[in-house]
Amino acid sequence: LQGKKLLLCEDNELNMEIAKTLLEAQGMTVDCAVNGQEAIDLFKTSPIHEYAAILMDIRMPVLNGYGAVQAIRKLDRIDAKTIPVLAMTADAYEEDIKHCLDVGMNAHIPKPINPQQLFAELSKWVR
Repeated sequence: LQGKKLLLCEDNELNMEIAKTLLEAQGMTVDCAVNGQEAIDLFKTSPIHEYAAILMDIRMPVLNGYGAVQAIRKLDRIDAKTIPVLAMTADAYEEDIKHCLDVGMNAHIPKPINPQQLFAELSKWVR
């Protein structure tokens, strides 16, 4: 994972700082978005394949994670349909996980974040 760049979408400042610190400690570079619309804008204006993955909170202001992922997947970019998107959310019931997958996310990581699980999922999806 070292040297990979991620887009972290999280509206809670403390959760963002914890996740960013964990990721950077593994040698990753992290851009942060505080809502779904900001995530779309950052992805849309980034160079193709700049991000290795997106870590997406679900409950955010302006636009939630579900809407953000649906919008990203519809963008006219070669990487929009293939970029791994991992939900990071406290919404961890079976129907929540299914909804994440149904809207185009690749995996679900429950909060509070377990670093080993986070890195295992990232390793599985990031090329």
